[in-house]
Amino acid sequence: MSSVAKADVISVSVESAPPARTNWSLHAVTAFLFLFLAVFFLVPLLSVITTAFMQKGTNTFTLVNFYDFFQNDLFRRSLWNSIYASFMAVVWASAFAIPLAYITTRFEFKGAVLIQTLGVLPLIMPPFAGAIAMQLLFGRTGTVNLLLDDWFGFTLPFMEGLNGVILVQSVHYFPFILLNLVASLRNIDRSMEEAAQNLGCRGLRLFRRIIFPLAMPGYIAGAALVFIKVFDDLATPLLLNVQDMLAPQAYLRITSMGIADPMGYVISVVLIAFSVFSLWASTLVTKGKDYSTVQRGGGGLSKRRMNKVDTIVAYGIIFAILAIVLAPHVGLLLLSFATVWSFAPLPDGYTLSHYKVIFDESSQLVTNTLLYATIAGVIGVSLGTAIAYLSQRTKAIGRHALDYIATAPLAVPGVVLGIGYLRTFYDIQLPDGTSLAAFWIMLGIALGIRRLPYAMRACSAGLQQVSVSLEEAAENVGVAKPKTIRRIVVPLMAGGIVAGFVTSFATAAVELSATMMLVQSTDNAPLSYGLYVFMQSPAGRGPGAALGVIAVIIVGVCAYLSHVYLERRNSSQSH
Repeated sequence: MSSVAKADVISVSVESAPPARTNWSLHAVTAFLFLFLAVFFLVPLLSVITTAFMQKGTNTFTLVNFYDFFQNDLFRRSLWNSIYASFMAVVWASAFAIPLAYITTRFEFKGAVLIQTLGVLPLIMPPFAGAIAMQLLFGRTGTVNLLLDDWFGFTLPFMEGLNGVILVQSVHYFPFILLNLVASLRNIDRSMEEAAQNLGCRGLRLFRRIIFPLAMPGYIAGAALVFIKVFDDLATPLLLNVQDMLAPQAYLRITSMGIADPMGYVISVVLIAFSVFSLWASTLVTKGKDYSTVQRGGGGLSKRRMNKVDTIVAYGIIFAILAIVLAPHVGLLLLSFATVWSFAPLPDGYTLSHYKVIFDESSQLVTNTLLYATIAGVIGVSLGTAIAYLSQRTKAIGRHALDYIATAPLAVPGVVLGIGYLRTFYDIQLPDGTSLAAFWIMLGIALGIRRLPYAMRACSAGLQQVSVSLEEAAENVGVAKPKTIRRIVVPLMAGGIVAGFVTSFATAAVELSATMMLVQSTDNAPLSYGLYVFMQSPAGRGPGAALGVIAVIIVGVCAYLSHVYLERRNSSQSH
């Protein structure tokens, strides 16, 4: 066939081929996701940022607000205190996490799984709930100082000022470092350790020169999370009466001066900037360094045995750490049953009346919590599943932008998002005359946006384990795309969806930063807000502690049910 004839055939073929169909459903889903994230995340966030750069009462751009911020002694001290508390919390959290991770992963150690499980328990307690329990145990008139004064004649300022914030936050957030470090240590090629030992490198030198540098990516990831969480935490400093930190100053400025005052927005921008800087700095530490190994975990060197002296020392270290990090749980439980607990090592007596008060007078707090956390979980997995699918399995325009926007709430403190909602929706009136910002469903949406990064990553991980060939096989036999997704993809990634829902539900149930900005009355308040209000007075600490125990039970039950579901699912798939 001549070249002219070939061109004619190609031309005819192209002209006769049916035009490619526009996937309108794909565009509609993408547009809806952009619209939802724009209305409930980008617009509130941009309103906070732009207000910080505007002169009060006008729309004129100015940097005077930031100049005023750095000229104010209180704000400069608050910024320094937030940085110092966050850094020291990372130091103490590392001191708790590194021995637990190293001993339980590198040595033959009875109860290693139990120890690692107990080490994660602090995450299921709201840090502000643990703050009160820590006051009773380690405060100036707490159990430990009373015993120290009685036995040795001195006391230690465990909970004085920033010390209390650092201790409470490091105890609560150290599992972030523990979980990431354990995963990294398990993935290290142990033949490298064996080679180092054959060359005479042992003990602390082996850990300092070989093991810890190879586990650095996991440690840095956990440390960055601890720094950000402490930096933007609002409730713990307020409960410990430490107001000269940035997040409490943002809250106090907005609630005392009103939403028109620009300084609250300036503080919010500083909070965002430091959160983004922390994430960037964490990537900078490991940038350009090769941590990859050929053999991942398992093989090579087996776990080492310790002699009797080392075993006794190791158990002593671990029990001391667990006694400190689990102290808030014990203290909160005792306080929830205590009749009176003041100036004494232990409560004077025990009662169930605090729980009766909660269920008789404040049961709506539990109901509201379940409602808001469910909304947050549904929003998280719905948006997370859709964005994960668009990013991994389609060529939709803007799919990468959706991924970035959905991840961005990780760097936005809850108090900043709450301020943005007030700024954006406060002037919008509902038919009954109330503000849209005070409408109860806005709190559920705000919590859902806050938890979206966690839910999306869980859904994305679940989708990565579903082969594309299964979708192609279904479509080759004539099954439509929506039905393929509904009947094939979603059931196969159910494990990731469940994990994302539980993570969103559990963390939203104890969220307080955004909640404090948006709750207008106790009728629509969740459990975390009620706990904060109860804890403001000595008489309310018993019922507040009972609420804290209920919060721990709710989160613990969710974690247990998801674990049982995933275990049964994995077991059924393996048979």
